Amino acid sequence: MKKTVTWILIADGTQARVLEHSGPGKGLATVKGLDWSIPPLQTQDINADRPGRSFSSVGPGRSAMEPKTDPADHREAEFVRSVAGILDEKAKSGAFDRLVIAAAPIALGNLRKAMSEHVKKTVVAELNKDLTNVPTPQLDRHLDGIIAV
Repeated sequence: MKKTVTWILIADGTQARVLEHSGPGKGLATVKGLDWSIPPLQTQDINADRPGRSFSSVGPGRSAMEPKTDPADHREAEFVRSVAGILDEKAKSGAFDRLVIAAAPIALGNLRKAMSEHVKKTVVAELNKDLTNVPTPQLDRHLDGIIAV
């Protein structure tokens, strides 16, 4: 009988890692090559220039233009989208059978949007919590009731 491999994705908008759980009492193991991070930046770090200016539609005044999206939010959404793409490749190759996601609320929403239908079918649980800074040996407290670590 083939063992069921469960992956646990721990993510937020700037870092992510995948852990593998291969059965009760076996603990969690980091999956090599599946941890990513980008340096966290604020909007003012990304936008070095002052915003452009435009004429007001009413009256003689001019005002600064606001960007349509927050650059920091866009950057984090792109990061999460790239993680979802890699998960899709791994799911199609049969690297895991089930997926548990523990992610910060905004990252979890972005993941839901970016995940393929194939990956969505493997999701057995979602934890709306940022666990990226929790050491691996302490994750079992947070995953209790979801998987038997």
